[in-house]
Amino acid sequence: MLLQNKNAIVYGAGGSIGSAVARTFAREGARVHLTGRHAANVELVARDITESGGTAHAAVVDALDEEAVEEHAARVAAEAGSIDVSINLITRDDVQGTPLIDMSPADYVSCVTRGLTTNFLTARAAGRRMAEQGSGVILALNSGSSHTSPMMGGTCPADAAIDTLVRSLAQELGPRGVRTAGLWAAGVPETLTPQKLGAVNPAMATPEALSGILETLDNLRMLPASPRLKEIADLAAFLASDRAGAITGTWVNATAMFPS
Repeated sequence: MLLQNKNAIVYGAGGSIGSAVARTFAREGARVHLTGRHAANVELVARDITESGGTAHAAVVDALDEEAVEEHAARVAAEAGSIDVSINLITRDDVQGTPLIDMSPADYVSCVTRGLTTNFLTARAAGRRMAEQGSGVILALNSGSSHTSPMMGGTCPADAAIDTLVRSLAQELGPRGVRTAGLWAAGVPETLTPQKLGAVNPAMATPEALSGILETLDNLRMLPASPRLKEIADLAAFLASDRAGAITGTWVNATAMFPS
């Protein structure tokens, strides 16, 4: 198994991608520590993992709360003996579908602030412990839209900020045995619903809009179909494993598209 005896913290473990990654990490042998803002969501995932023979612990942690993140990381390190993997899969509440000249400053910068803050706090908490133990892997995820993409609101600068954070952490923590890398994933079909699309762009909150989005994404891919949730989770497990021991300071493109 790829992650046998590893201790992994999954931030945002109650979400679509977070829960899939948590289950995959556990299946690959990791002891997973699941966090989220809503107890019911992370406890459900933890129960599923435990009933399947894995080891999981659930905790309510607001990743925007510096003290809460630090306290949780310290507790995991003390009780488990190490933090070997930390992955941030927290949603940023991006606002899209509005021309930049019509957007409010709050809508434009909110996902930048939220995404960069949660990734910084969670990576810092794990990185401190990993640097002391001389090993560890910090992972992040975004859509790979750091260069530019129309009608995406603050998504592009948010992605760019997190891309840069990952590279900076890799440079600073690499000499102490810590790898830092990221995954680009965009429009994973199993994670999309009219309700979720509507939260980002109210005009897309219909089944017809969802079908149109999925068809458009399929046509943009270099492969015959969009990457699936299992493929994203499997890639995260590989990057977290010792088999990816030479990969740091970079992002793996799992969008099947050219970076925008």
